[in-house]
Amino acid sequence: MKYSREKLSEEKVFKDPVHRYIHVRDRAIWDLISTKEFQRLRRVKQLGTTYLTFHGAEHSRLNHSLGVYEIVRRIVDDVFEGRPEWNQEERLLSLCAALLHDLGHGPFSHSFEKVFDLDHEQFTREIILGRTEVNGVLRRIDPDFPKKVSDVIAKTYEDKLVVSLISSQIDADRMDYLQRDAYFTGVSYGHFDMERILRVMRPREDQVVIKQSGMHAVEDYIMSRYQMYWQVYFHPVSRSAEVILTKILHRAKHLYNTGYTFKQEPVHFRSLFDGNVTVEDYLKLDEAVILYYFQVWEVEEDGILRDLCLRFMNRKLFKYVEFHPSNEQMNKLMELNRLFKKAGIDPEYYLVVDSSSDLPYDFYRPGEEEERLPIHLLKNNGEIRELSRESEIVDAISGKRRTDHKLYFPADLLRDESTKKNVKRQIRELLELS
Repeated sequence: MKYSREKLSEEKVFKDPVHRYIHVRDRAIWDLISTKEFQRLRRVKQLGTTYLTFHGAEHSRLNHSLGVYEIVRRIVDDVFEGRPEWNQEERLLSLCAALLHDLGHGPFSHSFEKVFDLDHEQFTREIILGRTEVNGVLRRIDPDFPKKVSDVIAKTYEDKLVVSLISSQIDADRMDYLQRDAYFTGVSYGHFDMERILRVMRPREDQVVIKQSGMHAVEDYIMSRYQMYWQVYFHPVSRSAEVILTKILHRAKHLYNTGYTFKQEPVHFRSLFDGNVTVEDYLKLDEAVILYYFQVWEVEEDGILRDLCLRFMNRKLFKYVEFHPSNEQMNKLMELNRLFKKAGIDPEYYLVVDSSSDLPYDFYRPGEEEERLPIHLLKNNGEIRELSRESEIVDAISGKRRTDHKLYFPADLLRDESTKKNVKRQIRELLELS
């Protein structure tokens, strides 16, 4: 039997807290799950530093990837099969792209990417196209199959309906992570009626549309996403941990570039610091490796690196105050920079403005930098209408970007009056610390 159509002799199932069971019948999917590149995702947390705020958020990228696969499997096998708009030949491609869409995530994902100027989607494509076990499985399906999977993830594949399943404003990726992250953090915000949404999905030439009768379920989904971003993903305590994590990596990179002699050579970081990371180097990185170095650096001679690592590993995080980037606030920030230096506290690492921004829903506006494909409703008369044109709730938030700014600092150092007592009092007054 041709490998692309080969089934397991018996269906494999994974018990899952969100979807109850994840079903695998395709030999190729089972083989992809067994690759070392996919198994590495067990060692990369889905929510980065959020476990320092919500102690249950220890779930991995592997959990999420299996969940996205299962949602897409249900869509193409239960909802789309037999519908004339759906090309059944794209089934396995859709499943593989769903399973592998996060393959290139690094440890502590987005913080890590910012420091070293990396792109996890680019690494996902390089892993899929490179000399890897994943590539070997995909090539067994067809020599051109790795390129097709890569194109779906890059959003350049010719069949836009397939792309929209894992990359749109209502896709399997978002539907899984909202529910999964809500479950593991213990909050109630991320729950919505996915069963209803799946039942009212319909394939069209270039994207999934939603039957008008399912509009209220979609409204609930969008509001769930909005609440999750502001209550979980942008939680100020998690952001404090991200600030410290980022500053640790910046400090280590600075020390390396200035010829500092580490007590233990950071061999796993060398290519990152040099700016020439290969796929082979990248795949050796996971959160266990990063945390090992943070623990090693707790006894480094450099005081800043040592202190930041102790803070991260022992959850001694920075405090924060609201910060609005007005002229008055910027003048205050300049004065705080001056006073921090006077107090012997390096503001480069200990006085940080962090901003979070989210656009809960938008529709494509010609000429804008980023194209955001809208959610379309299929009306009873066959007409297709953009969601915000029909929903007052969605219209109220459509195109409205919310941004939040915080100023982070080490309150414990500012309250320590064993040195620079008067300067620290001035800092505390400016920050309105009690």
